[in-house]
Amino acid sequence: MDAENFLPHTWQRYLVVVFLLALAAAVRVWPLGILGSSLAWLTFYPAVAVAAVIGGLSAGLVATFLACMTVTYMWPLLVATPFITAPADWLAMTVFCMTCALISSVAEGRHRANMRARHAKEQAETFARTAAARERFIISITDAMPGMVGYWDSCLRCRFANKRYLEWFGKLPEELIDIVTLKELLGEKLFAFNEPYILGALAGVSQHFERPLTKVDGTIGYTWANYIPDIDATGIVTGFFVLITDVTPLKEAETELKLAASVYSSTDDGITVTDADGVILTVNPAFTRITGYTAEEAIGQKPSILKSNRQDQAFYTAMWRDIADNGRWEGELWNRRKNGEVYPERMTITVARDAAGEALRYVAVFRDITDLWRKDEHIRHLAVHDALTDLPNRALLMERLGRQIAMCEREQRELAVLFLDLDGFKAVNDTLGHIVGDDVLKAVAQKILAWTRQTDTVARIGGDEFVIMLDNPENREMVAQICSRIIATVNEPMIFRGMTAQVGASIGIAMFPGDGSTPADLIASADTAMYAAKTGGKNTYRFFDATMAAQKP
Repeated sequence: MDAENFLPHTWQRYLVVVFLLALAAAVRVWPLGILGSSLAWLTFYPAVAVAAVIGGLSAGLVATFLACMTVTYMWPLLVATPFITAPADWLAMTVFCMTCALISSVAEGRHRANMRARHAKEQAETFARTAAARERFIISITDAMPGMVGYWDSCLRCRFANKRYLEWFGKLPEELIDIVTLKELLGEKLFAFNEPYILGALAGVSQHFERPLTKVDGTIGYTWANYIPDIDATGIVTGFFVLITDVTPLKEAETELKLAASVYSSTDDGITVTDADGVILTVNPAFTRITGYTAEEAIGQKPSILKSNRQDQAFYTAMWRDIADNGRWEGELWNRRKNGEVYPERMTITVARDAAGEALRYVAVFRDITDLWRKDEHIRHLAVHDALTDLPNRALLMERLGRQIAMCEREQRELAVLFLDLDGFKAVNDTLGHIVGDDVLKAVAQKILAWTRQTDTVARIGGDEFVIMLDNPENREMVAQICSRIIATVNEPMIFRGMTAQVGASIGIAMFPGDGSTPADLIASADTAMYAAKTGGKNTYRFFDATMAAQKP
């Protein structure tokens, strides 16, 4: 039993010493009193030895001292014959002191040896517990890692493999650790692929590489492998650590990203990505093809560099309201290229939000619809224009006449409607052919336009019939002059495809509001007047009057 455990306090140890000395003296005086003065130290040796064992060197020395004091000074008071009566008794005391000192030293040494042994044992046990706990902790960490962790010695035998490593190859620890070689685990083909990296690691050089691996279920997984050499204090490579990360999801994501990047780069649609403040972060090549701005010129700018000013602020306010409410806007707008050309585009703006729902990015995808817009405009143009002469047709003429009549009623303006019919056109068609006839109609249209203003309207309403709307002519004389000039110009011979064609023109004139208050009435009155011009000899003009209506068949 250890004294520090049995008697933890110093005063307790010295109290025991006093008790032992008292007990030794009492035993020597009374039960052993028959011995007289011989063997005076008989009971004190055991007492000192026990004190030394219990309290160590200091307790033994104190016990020795107290024993000497007892024998020398207290003994004559207790017995008739003192122990110290001759020089030999002093020698015996000296031997006693030396012997007890030796006993105390031996007891102290034994005590210290026991303490060291116990301390060493406790340290060993603590180290073992700590090492075991650390090993369990490290194993728990490695087992919790999503990647594979292993260790292969220089003989290429597995010394450690975490749970993920075992699962990947479908092995139990007892089937792999210290049993299977790396070549047996990987197989001939895969080992041959990995051998250069294995040799490199065993040569003391860290290796990093990507490698497809076949899982135990037969599926192919992609891994990123690290072989890290284990070099001891002498510089010898004793093995290498294997850290393998399953990058199959990353590989799949990389494939998707490459596909997306390919689409991003090759699509005909322009793509602009801005931050939450609307600053351009990236553009694709189509953006440059459409706008003329390079990526370097656009990045760091705002999309307003493309603004055409054809949309007002209310348009943009409504657009951003839709983006804020719905996360998306789609529509058409006009933008401006770097060279200043304005063009129409179809655009979709989508907001990308972060985990908190705040706008993080804005992605705009747009397409130049100039060709489509031109086709639509052409279709709309054809809907209200004559396909042969490109003059307004009856529908557009009636619309413009209606607007002009309304303007005249508000502003007291003049309006004249001329109905022109070609004379001799049928003969041209019959003798020279319809192709020449078409050329004649187009030439006549240009001749009429030459004598009218931009504010006037010249329309072809069918066959060889034209209607001219003169906007606010000064008077009837001016209208008559225009008619005369048109007739004279139309009468001039025309050469097409080596053939000469000549036609005349008969014109009827109706004035607003006297000859009609609606577009239909004005055209009807002008038609009646034209008929009168034809019956009056052709190649002339007539103003409408009420008597003409009775003469028209």
